[in-house]
Amino acid sequence: MATGGFGRGGRGAALLQALKDGTRKPGDQDEKPVGVQQETQPPVAMGRGDILRGLVAARSAPPPTPGGAPDQAPIGLARGRGLAAMQALLQGRGRSMPSPQQAQQLPVGQASPQHLPVSQASPQKQQLPAGQQSSPPRADPGSAGQSSTQQLEGRFARMAVEDRRPTVSNVGKDGKAVALSGNYIRIKCANPGVYQYHVDYRPMVDSKNMRFKMLNEHRDVIGQVKAFDGSILYLPIRLPDQETVVTSKRLTDGVDITLTIRLTRVVPPESCLMVYNIIFRRIMYILQMVQVGRYFYNPKTPSAVPQHKLEVWPGYITSVCENEGGLMLLADASHRVLRTQTVLELMQQIVQRNSSGFQDECVKKLVGTVVLTRYNNKTYRIDDIIWDKSPVHSFPCKNTGESMTFLDYYKKAYNKNIQDDQQPLLLHRQKKKRTPQGMEQQCENICLIPELCYMTGLTDELRSDFRVMKDIATHTRVSPAQRKLTMGKFVNSVNSSPEARQELENWGLSFDNDTIHIDGRQVQEEKIIFRDGHVMAGPQADWGRDATRKTVITAVDLRNWIVLYTKRDSSAVQEYISMMLKCCPQMGIQCNNPTRYELRDDRTETYIKSLRDNINPTVQMVVIIFPTSRDDRYSAVKKLCCVECPVPSQVIIAKTIKDQKKLRSVTQKVGLQINVKLGGELWALSIPMSNLMVIGIDVYHDATRGKRSIAGFVSSTNKECTRWYSRVCFQLPGQELIDGLKICMTSAIRKYHEVNHTFPDKVVVFRDGVGDGQLSIVGGHEVEQLKQCFRQFGDNYNPTMTVVVVQKRINARIFLKTNRDLENPPPGTVVDHTITRREWYDFYLVSQHVRQGTVSPTHYIVVHDSSSMRPDHLQRLSYKMTHLYYNWPGTVRVPAPCQYAHKLAYLVGQNIHKEPSTELSDRLFFL
Repeated sequence: MATGGFGRGGRGAALLQALKDGTRKPGDQDEKPVGVQQETQPPVAMGRGDILRGLVAARSAPPPTPGGAPDQAPIGLARGRGLAAMQALLQGRGRSMPSPQQAQQLPVGQASPQHLPVSQASPQKQQLPAGQQSSPPRADPGSAGQSSTQQLEGRFARMAVEDRRPTVSNVGKDGKAVALSGNYIRIKCANPGVYQYHVDYRPMVDSKNMRFKMLNEHRDVIGQVKAFDGSILYLPIRLPDQETVVTSKRLTDGVDITLTIRLTRVVPPESCLMVYNIIFRRIMYILQMVQVGRYFYNPKTPSAVPQHKLEVWPGYITSVCENEGGLMLLADASHRVLRTQTVLELMQQIVQRNSSGFQDECVKKLVGTVVLTRYNNKTYRIDDIIWDKSPVHSFPCKNTGESMTFLDYYKKAYNKNIQDDQQPLLLHRQKKKRTPQGMEQQCENICLIPELCYMTGLTDELRSDFRVMKDIATHTRVSPAQRKLTMGKFVNSVNSSPEARQELENWGLSFDNDTIHIDGRQVQEEKIIFRDGHVMAGPQADWGRDATRKTVITAVDLRNWIVLYTKRDSSAVQEYISMMLKCCPQMGIQCNNPTRYELRDDRTETYIKSLRDNINPTVQMVVIIFPTSRDDRYSAVKKLCCVECPVPSQVIIAKTIKDQKKLRSVTQKVGLQINVKLGGELWALSIPMSNLMVIGIDVYHDATRGKRSIAGFVSSTNKECTRWYSRVCFQLPGQELIDGLKICMTSAIRKYHEVNHTFPDKVVVFRDGVGDGQLSIVGGHEVEQLKQCFRQFGDNYNPTMTVVVVQKRINARIFLKTNRDLENPPPGTVVDHTITRREWYDFYLVSQHVRQGTVSPTHYIVVHDSSSMRPDHLQRLSYKMTHLYYNWPGTVRVPAPCQYAHKLAYLVGQNIHKEPSTELSDRLFFL
C-alpha cells in the first residue's frame, strides 16, 4: 500500500525528488513532513488513481468562458510514472494528452479503492468529491467535512456490499426430517460495522512496539477501543475527519514523528471476522485462559491421571464465522493432555538407559517437541540442545545490560530456585518476523531450563498403550449433552465477567444464550448386496455379522500361497492355517494348504532372503508372521513385495493369532482382506448412475525425504464401484501436485475404457487433504488442468465433472434433539443450510455411529460442478461411498475412494518411498 501522500505510480517521481534533495542524516526531521499540508503550496497527488480522478473532474467541470484563464491540468498529471512524464513532454512540444472523452477508452490501471489509502480512493480534506463543483464556503465549516465523510462512508459501504459474492444455497429435499442443533451460537452486532484506517508514520518507524506506543499516546483522539497490527487500525467509532494527523516524539532520539490516520473503508459486520476473532482472543485472556497451541485452556481446573504422570486441561475452541444463516460463533470443548514429567526427568531416564549415546537419543526424543513453562504458562518448541552451557552461565540482561546468570534471573524474575546447576540448556528459535516494509527482523534465541519445562502431548509409546488411552478417554470423550453444558458454561463465564462483557459491548457485539436450531434430514437406509442375497445396513450402519456369514460377490480362490514364520510361533501359525481352511469356504472362498517356511531367526535380512528365494510368478499371496511389531522390518518386506517382486502380501503380528477366543474372528477378517488384495469383491450397493467413474485423492507429506509429498489416486473401474485402479505421484518442493495428477487421471480413463469398452460420462472426484485456503486453487487451476486430460481422448469427449473437497478434521458438531436431551444424530444425517458456508455449495454428512463421545460430521464442499446432479443425488452418492471401504464392515467417515487413497499414500510415504509396481494397480494391495 502506498503511503505518505504518494499514490500508485508515484514511486519513480518520489525517488527522483529524493535524489534532488540534499542528504539528510538519520534522526533529522523532514522540512516538510509528509501528511502535513503547507499553507503556501498544497500537496501534489501522484499516481494513476489521481490521473483518472482528475480526468473525471475535468469532464464534469463547466466549460471555460471565452477569454477566461486556460484550463488547469488535472492535478494527478503533475508527476507520476510514465503518464506524467509523457504529459510534460507533450506539453513541451505543443501537444496535449487525450481529452477526457478519449481518456474513457484508455486502459487506465485503477486499483480497487478498498485497497488504497483515502488519499487515492477519495479526495483530500480540502477537495470536494470528483465531479462536484466548488461552492462558496458555508457558515458552518464542520458540516462540509462531515457530509464529505458521510458520503465517503456510504461509498465504502456500498463497495463492500458489491464485492461480496452472492449467497450459494443448494438444499436437498429427500429423506426424513429430524430436529437438530449444533455447536453454533448466533452473534448480533448493533454497530453498522468496523471502521478501517491506515496509519502512516513519517519518518518511518520500523519497531512494531514503538508504533503501538506512539498510537496509544493518542487515545483521546482514537478512543480506548481499537485493534491494531502496526499498520491497519480498526475502530468501532468513526473519527470526525477522514484524515487525522497527530504527532508523537520518538524516545530514542527525540525526533517528532507524524502519524497520519486515514479512513480506508467501512467494513460491514459480516466481513469483520478477523477483528471479531481477535476480540474473542482478548476475552480468553480476560478469563485467565492459557493458550497452548492454537486453543485456550484453563490451568486452574486440571484433571489428573497420576498413574501415567499426565493431566488434562479443559478448554474451549472459539471461531467467529459467517455461515448461510448469518454471523455465528463456533464454540466447542477441547482438551489438552500435558505430562507432569519435566524435560530433565526424561533426560535422566535416557541417561540411565543409554549412558554412552544419551545425547543423540535426547536430541531425537526432544528436538521438535513442544514444552510448557509453568512459571509463565507459555509453550515453546525445542529447536536444539546446548550441551556446553548450563544455568551457571551468564548472559547480558536485555533491560539493564548487566551480566546475569540463569540461576539469578529465574530467582529474580519468577522466584524459582534451580536445583541442578549442571543441566544443559534448551534452545528455542523465535519465528522470523517482518516489518511493515517487508524486511526481516532479527529474532532472538530463547534459552530454557529443562528442570522448569514440562512435556506436552502424547508420545507414540503412550498412544499405542491401550490402558493409557482408555484412562485419558474418560476425561476427553464428551457426550452431546456434556458438550452443550460446556458451551453454556462459556457463555455464562463471559456474561458474568464485567470486563469480558464490556469488551463485547465496546464493539457492539452480543450473542444468544442458547445454541442454534437446525432442520436436518436423514437419508434412507442402504441395502448391502452379497452374492447370495442382501441385508439392510441397519440403524447403526454395521453389517459385521453378515459380512462373515454371507458369500462374497467375487471370490478369488487361494490356490498357491506361502507363509513365513519363526520357530517360536509355529504352533500359533498351525492354528491359524487350520482356521483359514475352515472359515474361507463359509464365505465362498476356496483355500488350499499353503507352503510353509520356518525361519531360523527374526532378523530382517532372513525374511528378505527367504522372500526373494521363494516368490515366483505362480505365487498368489505371501503371508508373513512377525513375532513383534517393528517398522524397519515391515518397511523392508513391503518394499520388496510392492516394488521389487510385486505380489500381494499380508503381515500379521503373532500376538493377534495367539488368542484362541478371538482367533476365528481375526481369521475371518484376514481372509476377507486377502480376498480383496487378490482382486475380489466383498459387497456392493445399488448405484443407479451409468458410466460413472468415482475418484479419490489424498496427500501424504513425507518429512523425511526432502519434504516431498505423495498423492494417492484411486478410481473406480466398474459400474458398482467395487473394483479400483490405483496410482501414486510424487510432488517435490516447489512442484505443482497437478503435474502428477494429470498422468494419473489419463491412466485411470484408459483403464476404465479397457474394462468397460467405453469412456465414463460422469466423473466425480472426492479430494481429501485440502485446507480452506486452497479451495479456490483446487476449484480453479486444478480443475482446469484435469479437464485437459479429456482432450487426449478426442475433441468430442467432454464428460461432466464434479469435484468435492472432503474435510474431516473440523470443529463443527451436530446434535440430535430428543424429548430428554441431546444425542448423537443417526448415520445418514445431512445438514445443507444454516451452518453451511455462505459462498460455497457444501453440506455436512454424518455417516458413522459412535457409542461413546460425540460423532464428528464430515464436511463436503463442491468446488466445481458441471453436471446437472441434484443436491439430493450428490448427498446420496457420498453416503453410498462411505459403505464401500472393504477393511471395515460398516460406514467410515469419508468416501471409500478417499480412504483407499489415504491408505495408499500413507504406505508409500511411510514405508515404501517408491512408486509401487503397476502390476498391482488393479488390486487393493495396500489395505
